[in-house]
Amino acid sequence: MRVARIRLTYRGGSPPNAIASTSRGEQARTWSTEGESDRVRMPAAPSPPPPGHDGGGASEPRLPAQPQSGNPRRRTITTVLSGLAIAGFAYFVVPQIAGLGPTLQRLRAGDLWWLALGVVLEVVSIAGEIVLFRGVFSRPGNRIGWRISGEITLAGTAATKLLATAGAGGIALTVWALGGAGLSSAEIAGGMVCYEILTYGVYMAALAVGGFGLWMGLFSGRAPVGLTLVPALFGTVVIIVVVSMLFVAAPAERYLRRRARASKGHVQRWLRRAAALPRSLQEGLRAALAMTRRRDPSILGAVVAWGFDIGALWASFRAFGHSPPAAVLVMGYYVGTLANTLPLPGGVGGVEGGMIGSFLAFGVNGSLAVIAVLAYRTISYWLPTIPGAIAYLRLRRQVSAWRTSDHSADQGHRVAGHDKAAPSHAT
Repeated sequence: MRVARIRLTYRGGSPPNAIASTSRGEQARTWSTEGESDRVRMPAAPSPPPPGHDGGGASEPRLPAQPQSGNPRRRTITTVLSGLAIAGFAYFVVPQIAGLGPTLQRLRAGDLWWLALGVVLEVVSIAGEIVLFRGVFSRPGNRIGWRISGEITLAGTAATKLLATAGAGGIALTVWALGGAGLSSAEIAGGMVCYEILTYGVYMAALAVGGFGLWMGLFSGRAPVGLTLVPALFGTVVIIVVVSMLFVAAPAERYLRRRARASKGHVQRWLRRAAALPRSLQEGLRAALAMTRRRDPSILGAVVAWGFDIGALWASFRAFGHSPPAAVLVMGYYVGTLANTLPLPGGVGGVEGGMIGSFLAFGVNGSLAVIAVLAYRTISYWLPTIPGAIAYLRLRRQVSAWRTSDHSADQGHRVAGHDKAAPSHAT
């Protein structure tokens, strides 16, 4: 699963490219995706190719370039946080890994039936993501069916895992593919926010329930405050803030715009971007509630995606020993995956270190935690990556075909309109 705290603001333009950095000649109209410490600017929906254009070349998708922040304070904060995370990993986790050569050999001796079950559970988790994606974006008459939903989900998941930019790589690819499928900018923006609210609503609710339950002794397991009460409070605050946008989006937007007009420089630009967030959250939340009111079964895809991914971790523990208590397993998983927001190369090491450190703090045996997390990450990281790469190549061809078809249709409509407008000459 990917972990991302984002804000989407559509400003129009050409599509995000999913593999390399965007060209210098891009238009100023962009998608903005903002995490805690970085901002990725992505071109948005495509314009039709000129006559005779074959849909190749610059229209190929690329992943956005790594953002170049002009804010020294932001760079300093990011550097300090990353340094603290690396220092914590070195202090708490590396001693558990060092000298574990014989223990790591147990990877070969793991119970293959439990590991095979982990693979099956991970496949079901990915299927849950596909179901949710189709439920959010598919409409009668549009191109988002089961096959396209699967290809976009797999390709986006692979991009998210390969680029540790708080999910921005997967979002860029998804926006590009949806734009190529003919969805309008409003449909893409609203759908993306709705999808993230449904996905991370489950995440925050699990943090709140699991954290408070362990801290108050309702669930069995050790309950360090930093891994129970603090995450529970964080999840609760996020839920309250998002839900409050149903009622206070307009005054919050006006307040932020007033503050922006009274500010200067980086603060003014940040407040202007933030002013669009309340309305975006409100519209996305209304769409999510509408799906709930009509009892759309696809919203269960979010629960399936998270639950079966945790199930793969549970099976990995069972392959080498016993599993921690259920609440400890859930909290260790969710707290550990927050490390995916760290800008580590390819995302490798962040989640592993976060999960191992979390389980150590919960009192799980160090050797078991290391070996189980490594087995789980082998399954969850690589299982969707190769199919995701294949799905991306198929999407490139499909989007190119869509663009060619749409351009031909536009040309036909223009010719038909010109012929209709031309006066007839009777003989």
